Amino acid sequence: MAVARPVRALALAAVMLWCFFLYQIFGPERPITRPVRYDNGRDPNLDPTGEPLGKLTYASDRYAPGVADSDRINATLLALVRNEELDQMIGSMVDLEKTWNHKFNYPWTFFNEVPFTDEFKRRTQAATKAECRYELIPKEHWDMPSWINKDLYEESVKILKENDIQYADKISYHSMCRWNSGMFYRHPALQHTKYYWRVEPKVHFFCDVDYDVFRYMQDNNKTYGFTINLYDAPKSIPTLWPETVKFLAQHPEYLHENNAMAWLTDKAGRPENNENANGYSTCHFWSNFEIADMDFWRSQAYEDYFNHLDRAGGFFYERWGDAPVHSIALGLFEDKSKIHWFRDIGYQHIPFFNCPNSPKCKGCVTGRFTDGEAWLHKDDCRPNWFKYVEGHASCSIIFGWHQCRGEFTREHLGTDGVGRPRNIHTCVKYHGSETYMTLYDF
Repeated sequence: MAVARPVRALALAAVMLWCFFLYQIFGPERPITRPVRYDNGRDPNLDPTGEPLGKLTYASDRYAPGVADSDRINATLLALVRNEELDQMIGSMVDLEKTWNHKFNYPWTFFNEVPFTDEFKRRTQAATKAECRYELIPKEHWDMPSWINKDLYEESVKILKENDIQYADKISYHSMCRWNSGMFYRHPALQHTKYYWRVEPKVHFFCDVDYDVFRYMQDNNKTYGFTINLYDAPKSIPTLWPETVKFLAQHPEYLHENNAMAWLTDKAGRPENNENANGYSTCHFWSNFEIADMDFWRSQAYEDYFNHLDRAGGFFYERWGDAPVHSIALGLFEDKSKIHWFRDIGYQHIPFFNCPNSPKCKGCVTGRFTDGEAWLHKDDCRPNWFKYVEGHASCSIIFGWHQCRGEFTREHLGTDGVGRPRNIHTCVKYHGSETYMTLYDF
C-alpha cells in the first residue's frame, strides 16, 4: 500500500529536523559574534595568547607539598565560603588544582562567619595536596557597625529594591561586600601573608598555567591582577564617587601621578552610567577573581580611604561592592602600570568569561564574553581599560613572537652601548597602505 504524499513529506521533515538538532548539539562550535566594542573593531582575546612577558618561574621539585624550604612565596589561595556551598567550592578547587595549583601547591585559606563543618574540612582537604586552613571571621569584622542607623538602613533597602538592585535586602551581602573591601586582610590568619588569589564557589578555570602567578606578581612589580572588567549598576553606588571626591579633596597627596582617572571617569562608553553614578564610569575589575598584593590594602592611602567610606555608611545604605571600591582605589592611588590583565587565564563566573585564544585552553570558546543574554555585552568595560590604560601594552610570548600594543613583534638579542645584552622588540604597524616600524627596549 503506497504511503500518501503528505505523510511522506511530514516524515521527511521530521528526519531533517532531527538531523538539525543533532548537528546543533554535536556539530562544530561556531565563532562567537558580538557587537563591536573595541576601537579597532577586534576583541584582543581573539588574537593568539601566550604567557606574559617578564620573569617567569616554572614548577619544579621545589614546589612539592611539604618541602621545608620550598620555592613558594608568601601567598595563599583565599575563599570566603559557606558550609552549604561545599559542592560548588569543590568544583572551583578541582578546576584550579587541575590547571595550576597541582604544580605549585600553594595553601588554601577558607573563611566563614560560622565554624566550618567536619565534612567541609574533610572534602576540601581531599581535593588538594596543599595545606588547607579554616578560619572564623571575628564578629567585629562582619557585623553591621555601630554607627549605621538601622531605620535608615531599612528605608534605604526599600529604595534599592525599587531600583531592582540585586541582593539589596540581604544584610549578609552588605556585610560580605564590606568584609571583602576592607576587613579580610586584617584577619590574624593573614597577618604575615603578602599575596592572595581570590577563588569563589561555582567558578571555572579553563587554561593550563605553567608559571607561578604569585612569583610573576612579585618579580615583575605588579600589585593587582584581573581577568574581567565590567560596568557596575550605577544605582547601587550613587554616592560612592562623590564620597571619593570628598576624600581626594582632603588627601590630594594620595593621588598617584600615573593614575587611571580617565578610565574611572569616562563618559563615552556608558554615559548613562556616568550620569547616574555622579561622575564615575562604574568600570571595575570583577573581584571574584583577583590576584593581589595585600600591602596595597594595608597602605595608609587605602586604609584612610576605606575608613572614610566605611563611616559614610554606603556599604549598608547603598550597595557598595568590593569590586568598585578596590577598582577606584587602584585607579587613583596606584601606578596603573602595576595592574595586570591575566589574559592567559581562562575564567568564568556566571554569566561572564575570559576566554583566550590559546592551545592551553579547553572548554572555553575563544573570545566568549558571556553565554547570557545579548544585552550583557554592553557591560564589558575592557575596551575602556585598553583605551585609557593598557593599550595592549602587556605583551605575550607567542611561539617566539610577542604581541605588543596589538602588533606582532619579533625578539632580537643585541647589545647596549657598553656591550651588555638587551632585548630589542621590533613592532610593525600597518595603517592602510603605510607601514611603520618601532623599536622597544624592555
